[in-house]
Amino acid sequence: MNDAHRTLRVLVVDDEPPARTRLRRMLDELPEVAEVSECASGSEALDALEAATPDLVLLDIRMPGMDGLEVARRIAEKTGARGGAAGRPAVVFTTAYEQHALDAFDVEAHDYLLKPVRKARLAEALRRVRARLPAAPASPGPPPGRTYLSSHVAGRIRRVPVADIRYLRAERKYVEAGYPGGTLLLDEPLAALETALGAAFVRVHRNALVAVGHVRGLTLGPDGRYRVDFEEMEETVEVSRRLAQSVHDALLR
Repeated sequence: MNDAHRTLRVLVVDDEPPARTRLRRMLDELPEVAEVSECASGSEALDALEAATPDLVLLDIRMPGMDGLEVARRIAEKTGARGGAAGRPAVVFTTAYEQHALDAFDVEAHDYLLKPVRKARLAEALRRVRARLPAAPASPGPPPGRTYLSSHVAGRIRRVPVADIRYLRAERKYVEAGYPGGTLLLDEPLAALETALGAAFVRVHRNALVAVGHVRGLTLGPDGRYRVDFEEMEETVEVSRRLAQSVHDALLR
């Protein structure tokens, strides 16, 4: 997967629920977005960033307590994670107040969107962020040392070769790894697995990845949605409408 097709994990930070809902709705319609999460305050956002680093933070400036500028300053101190420049997530401000533009760029914001945010302007901001992401790994297989997935089952460690896995699907608190012999429940986030396993797996839905090398084909259902068929398995995985084109392209490589 090259930069032109890389999808983004986005964190929306805004104290107003309608603003978060509107941004999420637009992001859900953009094929370059893989995951969207939300926070209602600056302190909540910093806690979320301790757990996982998104590629992009859409950040309101005027919020009660810790404002967006202070959050951005704290983000600028984070290093060593996948994301924007210098190992940090990219920051794009969303605000109704144009006078904050200079302050925004003082804290190394990538862009500045005025509310109400227009979808075309949002898409342009995402394009700029994607252009600054580090190059995706060229290897089609898992990195050295990650050839197995494992979990604890009834007091024992169960291991399955990554080469046997057909799909990874988030189910509540776990990720289900499907293979011809059954399923394995993992307690790792789907986004972390996507990064660790590289281009051998492609995202087909917000909650699912599939192993490209084991895909037998795509089937179009009566509901107009595609499902992925696998070798040696009857189980199928649904393809989201917004990712259908990128999945189609990935499987034709």
